[in-house]
Order: sequence, then C-alpha cells, then structure tokens
Amino acid sequence: MPYKNLQSYLNALKNKKLLTEINIEVDPELEITEITDRVSKQFGNALVFNNVKGSKFPLVINAMGTYERLNLGFGVNDLDEIARQIEGYMDVGSYASLMGKVRAIPKLAPLPFIFPRKVKKAPCQEVISEPNLDDLPIIKCWPQDGGKYITLPLVFTKDPDNGQQNVGMYRLQVYDKNTTGMHWHLHKDGKEIYEKYRRLGKKMPVSVALGCDPTIIYAATAPLPKMVDEMIFAGYLKKKSVKLVKSITNDIYVPAEAEFILEGYVELDERRLEGPFGDHTGYYSLADMYPVFHLEKITHRKNAIYPTTIVGKPPMEDCYLGKATERIFLPLMKIQTPEIIDMDLPLEGVFHNCAIVSIKKAFPRHANKVLYGLWGLGQMMYTKMIIIVDADVDVHDYHAVANAVNANVIDDSHMLITEGPLDALDHASNRAFQGFRLGIDATRKRDVEVNPSYTKPDHTLSALKALKIIGFDKASFPNGVKEVLSNYANDTSNSERFVVVVDDWVDQASLSTVSWKVFNNIDPMRDLLITKRPDGQLFVGIDATKKGPMDGLMRPWPDDIEMSDDIIKLVTERWLEYGID
Repeated sequence: MPYKNLQSYLNALKNKKLLTEINIEVDPELEITEITDRVSKQFGNALVFNNVKGSKFPLVINAMGTYERLNLGFGVNDLDEIARQIEGYMDVGSYASLMGKVRAIPKLAPLPFIFPRKVKKAPCQEVISEPNLDDLPIIKCWPQDGGKYITLPLVFTKDPDNGQQNVGMYRLQVYDKNTTGMHWHLHKDGKEIYEKYRRLGKKMPVSVALGCDPTIIYAATAPLPKMVDEMIFAGYLKKKSVKLVKSITNDIYVPAEAEFILEGYVELDERRLEGPFGDHTGYYSLADMYPVFHLEKITHRKNAIYPTTIVGKPPMEDCYLGKATERIFLPLMKIQTPEIIDMDLPLEGVFHNCAIVSIKKAFPRHANKVLYGLWGLGQMMYTKMIIIVDADVDVHDYHAVANAVNANVIDDSHMLITEGPLDALDHASNRAFQGFRLGIDATRKRDVEVNPSYTKPDHTLSALKALKIIGFDKASFPNGVKEVLSNYANDTSNSERFVVVVDDWVDQASLSTVSWKVFNNIDPMRDLLITKRPDGQLFVGIDATKKGPMDGLMRPWPDDIEMSDDIIKLVTERWLEYGID
C-alpha cells in the first residue's frame, strides 16, 4: 500500500513491532549515533526518540534500515517486484504489431496517475515560522564532524533555463540558526543548476523537504536521467500522484505531506568551509569550501517529527537504499547491455567501489565488452571494481563468486585496469575525481582466452584456501608491503594465489571488514601486484593498507570513523534505560 506520509509509514512499523520508542532524554550530539549504530549493526528496529535534549520535536532514525522495512515502505514483498514491473513497461516498446500495442494498453493505463498533483493547502505549511534551526533536534553524528548535520534532506531546486525541478539529497552542515552548507559534489545535478544561476547572476532559490514517505526519500537518491522528474518516479513507486504545494517564499513546489520545509536561497559567490563529515564510506570526508544556504522560512506540520540518518561503516540504513537502486535499475541496465543476467552491489563496496555482474557469455572476451559498457553507464562510471561471472553463478553468493574468481582468473589479461572518473569520496587515488578501475573477468575461459604460458589453477581448491590475509605493521616497515607480496609470489610452497595485506589493527578474521578495506583502500594501478609465479600460476597481491607519501600518495588520507570512548561508555551504562530489546 502507498503511504500518505512519513507518519503513516511509522504507524505501520509500530503495528508490526518494527519500531521502538525511547522516552528518556538523549543528547543529539553523538549519543543518538552510538545508540543507532549498535541497533543498525544488529539489524534492529527503527527508533523514535521522543525526548531529545534541547528540542520539542521527536526524532526518527533507521526507519528504512532493513530489507523488511524497505520493502514495506515500497509496498512490495521484495524489490524485484518493482524491477519486474519496469521490465513489463519496457516490453511495450518491443511490440511490433498493432495487436501487440493494443495488448500493451492495460500496462500503460496506470501511468497517467503517477504525475504530481499541485494543491493549494498542505500539512507541511500548517505552522509558518521564522528560521531557527536551533529548534530542531539536529544531530552531530561523529566525533570529528565539523558540526551538526541535517542528513536526510530532500533539496529541491529549479532549472532557470527550462523550469524543470530537481531533487537531490545533499547533506547540510549547520553553521548557525539560519545558515547551512550546501554539499553539492562536482557531478551532481544540483551543482549543475547552481552553475546556471551563477552564469545568469541570479540568486538561487532552494527549498528543502524533511520527512517524507520512503518512496519520495528514495526517489531523491535514485540515479535518474536528467529528463525524469523525481516526483514522477516517486509517483510510479507509490502508484499514486505525489501532492505538491508551492513554497511560501519562492516558486518551488515541495511535497505537501512533508514534516518540515526549509525555504531560502544560495548566494552565488559565497563559500564557507564544510566538513569534515563521517561519510558512508566508513571514513571521514575532508573539509572543503562549499556554497551556503540561507534560510528565510521554516514551515512544518503541527505534530511534526524530525527525520535523520547516520552513515558510516556498513551495514547502515543507507546501504538498503543502495540495494534498492541495485534491483530497481537492473532492467534499465539490461536495455544497454542485454547479456547481463543479474547484479549485486556488496554492502562493503559502499555503492561505488564494487559491483558483481553475471552475464550470458557468448564469445571470447565477452566480459571485456560488458566492462567497458558498464563504465559508460551513468553512475556506473564511478565503480572502481567490477567482477564479471557466468550466468549460472549466483552474484549474491559471495563464496560462489570467490570460487569463480579463483578458478577462472588464470592469466594477467583477465584483470583489466583502465582509467576514468571516480567518485568524489574515493580517497585512494592519487588524483581527485579520477583514477584507475579494475575489471575482473571471472567467467569460464575458452582456450583462446588463456595465455598458454600460464598454468591453470587447481579447480578443486576452494577460494578460501587460495586466499591469504596478512596484518602488517606498516609504521615500523614502511616499504615492507611490496617485499611481503613479492616473497609470497615467489614461494610456490604456499597454495595461496591471492594475498591481501591490511594494517595490523584491522580484524583479519572478518572477511567483511577486509573486503571493505580492499574496496576502499586500493588504487588498482599502484596497489596490485599481478605476476606469474615460478610454477606458472597467476599471483595477485593486494595492498589494502593505509597510504601516504611513502606510497606515492600526496593527498590527505581520511581517518576511519570511530566513536569516542566516553560516548561508548555512556551508552553502555545507559543501555537498559533506553528500553531497546
């Protein structure tokens, strides 16, 4: 069922015992983060804090932090239902006959009802007040953060050239009661619209919606083409039009059922230091200069609840929104690359660092064709590592994928390193926004795809037996990683063909943690040793340690996100008081 607003969705969670209310006073500075992080890592409930220090408004967090809650928010049993519906609509275009087009009409019938509907009065404008962000229970997420952050904002802007609205989710660092940062990355639509206003010399109006139902929140994060209105897409997911109302101070239309609306403008030539921020990569993104958002009005529902989220080391709530993108946009990828069967974005890959794709292989080097095609598709261009497997390998079974890599990556040509764009948050590359990407062809090989000078690996050997993880004290031996990897490459007495070196403080027994370090910490050109062992087998060494000038990296390396000891102690001591099962 489509939810009218955030609160109707929360009522559904409560009825299903998927929501926990905490009534004792909690501090929005770090305490809420530590509580939520523990609950999130245990795949626990959504949380409502009814008594946030310094604010009269309750706060909800982790509302979509499991597959069950996300499916409930979208009104489906699983996200593949949405993918199948999209595939059904796309089939319409393939009908060649008139009869086929007639049969398509029932499929198309619901589409007119997905367009937004404008209204004159709205719950989000029941209360109109002068801006004072101090009234809201805005949290400071992590100890090294530059301040408090609004972390779940739907930022509405309007293109000055054609009047089309855009919605994106860009964090807002609070500077004072009526100004915040506006974190527009280089490749984001909001940044492009901002640059248009700069060229025109006009002040840029902005309205920010806080607290919508899951379909609208997701639509703001979805990698849609520029010509697709996010509110139309939300209407498609809801199977019902999104109601929009005009902002009080500008001509931007916002969701009528939102909890809060922040209205204001961005000055064209004003910049202020924004950050650091504990980001979804599990590392702090570094401080930089960004535009400033000035508030002119705040409107809200009479009984408004403030929504927020935290990001950091996976799994966290944002991971499930990433999984929604994985499933919902798979049919669109198949249009461009029809040999694709399935795709998985591991949580440890934090959206843009790893993708596993299965294909129906038809010819030699077919995987290479798919790799280049994927790197040319929208936000897939940021994907630092793509692993291609055969159609009969379950991409969601990581052991099966690892076994395919072990068995089918036979010579160095099966590991393709290429150069291109990278996500703004990639910290391992020597250059911002660009660097090297790795494609791994783990499909079964025909003889013409294998260099005969290489010895084929033992197919009976499991991937775990072919893998070695080493913890290394790099501070004491700064040049030692390359030596360690070279020694393993030359020692044929070991069965391990894949050796990963991590810093000695990393939990080497956790494959999830090690994978997260590999996906985040490598520049494939700099940090991989791909060579032939003396016995003729391929050896792959991976340096997943922290990098610095000694490694040739001159950019700052961000810190891992960690909670402070005093907050950990406080939350541990108060845990029973919170009433969390």
